[in-house]
Amino acid sequence: MHKITNEIYDILYKKFGEAKCELDFKNNYELIVAVILSARCTDKRVNIITKDLFKKYPDVNSLANAKTEELEKMIYSCGFYKNKAKNLINMANDVVNKYNGEVPSEFEDLTTLAGVGRKTANVVMAVGFSKQAIAVDTHVFRVSNRLEIAKSKNPLECEKTLQKNVEKEKWGQFHHFLVLFGRYVCKSQNPMCDGCELSSFCKYKKEKN
Repeated sequence: MHKITNEIYDILYKKFGEAKCELDFKNNYELIVAVILSARCTDKRVNIITKDLFKKYPDVNSLANAKTEELEKMIYSCGFYKNKAKNLINMANDVVNKYNGEVPSEFEDLTTLAGVGRKTANVVMAVGFSKQAIAVDTHVFRVSNRLEIAKSKNPLECEKTLQKNVEKEKWGQFHHFLVLFGRYVCKSQNPMCDGCELSSFCKYKKEKN
């Protein structure tokens, strides 16, 4: 593990402990739906939506047979609802028809599903199947670049750099640390630099000062 990355990991471990995904779900079907909905939407908003969504569509078969208009109304407040509704129904049909109704656990299989890109696949692998994966969302990408632990121009480059700099058995946990740190401390606008435990590593703070 990269020396500075290791120091950052230890500091974040002290801050967050055994960090977990903040989406509410009971199984991998609910997880993949929630992650697809979370694109450009807060986990808090997704959890409000899925509370009723999973009552109406409790399993992948019911979602596969959902009417687009009804689903759009239920997920309207999460943004990009038309595209997300289409992807959710197509994803559910893919799971039913290609994988016997079970969400697949392998990255290559997950990315064949409608609406599932690298980030969603990595989250499902790490959170749903306890496999080591680093999902790069906007928080992970921003924090990694500000701390210079993965200087990168795009999410894929960031993911590959983090994979090199972080011990594989810590990938999943480190992802959660970076998400929480970016969500609550190192925000996109008005980051909480004063009193930040990682300020000594931060390129953003040095440039700001």
